[in-house]
This record gives sequence, C-alpha cells and structure tokens, in this order.
Amino acid sequence: MLNILWFIIWGLLWAMYFALDGFDLGIGMLFPFFGKTDQDKKTMLESVGPVWDANEVWLITAGGATFAAFPTTYAYMFSFLYLPLMLILYGLIIRAVCLEFRYKVNNPSLASLLENGLFLGSLLPALLLGVAFGNIFQGLPIDQTGYHGNLITLLNPFGLITGILFVVAFLLHGSLWLSFRTEGDINLRAKALARKLWFITLFFAVLFLVSAYFVTNLYANYFSMPFLLIVPILCVIGLLGAGFFINSSEIMAFLSSAICIIFLTFTGVGGLYPNLIPSSINNAFSLSAFNSSSSQYTLTVMTVVVIIFVPIVLAYKFWTYKTFSYKIKEGEGEGY
Repeated sequence: MLNILWFIIWGLLWAMYFALDGFDLGIGMLFPFFGKTDQDKKTMLESVGPVWDANEVWLITAGGATFAAFPTTYAYMFSFLYLPLMLILYGLIIRAVCLEFRYKVNNPSLASLLENGLFLGSLLPALLLGVAFGNIFQGLPIDQTGYHGNLITLLNPFGLITGILFVVAFLLHGSLWLSFRTEGDINLRAKALARKLWFITLFFAVLFLVSAYFVTNLYANYFSMPFLLIVPILCVIGLLGAGFFINSSEIMAFLSSAICIIFLTFTGVGGLYPNLIPSSINNAFSLSAFNSSSSQYTLTVMTVVVIIFVPIVLAYKFWTYKTFSYKIKEGEGEGY
C-alpha cells in the first residue's frame, strides 16, 4: 500500500513542479522576444520575481523523494540519463544567474548576453525534461546488463514530440501568468500571444496522445481500468478551459492551464503504473514501485513527515501567491 501511495506522491511532486515552475520557464523563453522595451522586460521579471526560486524547490523535492522512496530507480535514472539531466541542471543554473544579474549590470552587451542566457536556461530544461519523460513513457532499452542508449537515441521522434509539447505548454502557461499579473498594453499582447499558443499546444497535445497509442503502453492501464480515463479527461478539460477563459477571466485561464499540466503529467504517470522506468526490451527488467522501493519502515517514516509538513508548505505557497497576486501597473515594473 505504501508503495502505491509513494508512486502517487512521486507523480504529484513532478506535476506540481511542472505546473508551478512551468510558467517561470515560459516567461524566460519569451523574455528576449516578447519584451518590446526595457520597461516590458522589467515587468516580466517582476511578475515571477517573488515566486520563481520557491517553485524550483518542487524539483528538488521530486528528486529527493525519488532518492528516498525509490533509490534503485534514482540511481539508474541518474546513470542512464546522466547527460540530459546534467544539461538540465546547467540550464537551471544559467537561468538563475541571468535572472539575478539582468538588472544589476549597465553594459548593454552584457545585458543582451544575460537575456539570451535566460532564454537558453529556460528552453533547455523545458525541452529536455519533456524529452526525458517522453523516453520514460515509451520505455528505455535496459536489461540485466544496463542501459543501451545515449543522448542521440533519446532524441527520437516521440521524445522530441513530448519535449516540444512541454515547451509550447510552458509558453502558454507563461503568457497566461503574464496576462494575470499585468495590465495595459503588455496585458493585451500577452493575451493575444496566449490565443496563438493555445492552438499550437492543442496540436502537439493531440499529436502526443496519438503517437503515444502507437509507441507506448500508456493506454493499457486505461483500457483495463476505464475509471482512470477521468485523468486524461481532466487534462483535456483544463486545456479547453484555458482557451475558453483567455478573454473573460485571466485567473481562470491560468488555473485551467495549471490543471491541464497537472493532469497531463498524471496521464503519463497513470499509464506507467506500476513502473517508474519501463524497459523497452523486456518488462522483466522494468523498475517499478515494488522492485525499486525503500523498505516499508523508510516509507512509513517518510509518510509521517509528508503528513506533517506538506500542509504547511502548501499553506505557505498559497499565502505567497495570494500576497503577490496584485496587478503590476503599466510602466511601473521594477525588474528583479
């Protein structure tokens, strides 16, 4: 029972990270292209300034939970996917440095370099996390001797489709957050961009779902347990809601986008169950919630910790977002 619980928590932590840091990554990717003026760019950075670093904590928590609850999976994942995971780490470091120093330098050339670094440091994690999860969804070529692949083999069509889906979904999420936090011209341009990105996200979401039918086993659990279909249905409702509310309610459009990302993650996780890293060679070599978990004692202690501290963390996150939910007045963005 605890194995199943921690499999769900594992998926929830990744879903929370994608839903919360996704809009930060989206605004970072938009930064060099969307901001017409220096004031626009200050507004974009101020919109994520109070929350972006706290959002990254969910990534650390997801990695820590994988290490503690499923140490074998953690060890194999960081061995098999070492290069893409290191590129993701470097991207996040570059993003943090560029974000921190963009408005602390006066040299135009250095400022331009930092803007491009912010773009690259946001694009790399978004794309490679999608590629990594796309490959996990379709299974890695692993057997009793280890992993038989490299970075090039990870860049297969389905991996790239998933990576591009992550990129466009985060761009949509970021533009919706920007419209929620701003007013005036930048608000109108963010909404116009969101309307275009919504159609692109819809296209790649459909392409992902169709491709997944042919190259993964994600649908097997849904065919055998139809009640699980509520998960992808909620994902679709979230995406439709994001498109429906773009013009009428900025907060509902953003929350709908967050729901879409959360249940898109759970669509993959639900299809994987009970595997965390399935083998594309033979399912006997797959790493599951049962053959790669910690002891029941460890899982029990971790469950007690989660019951005590997760409500505190969620309450703090709610207070933070409520405090910084005000509109940034046109022309008064202060940067970060």
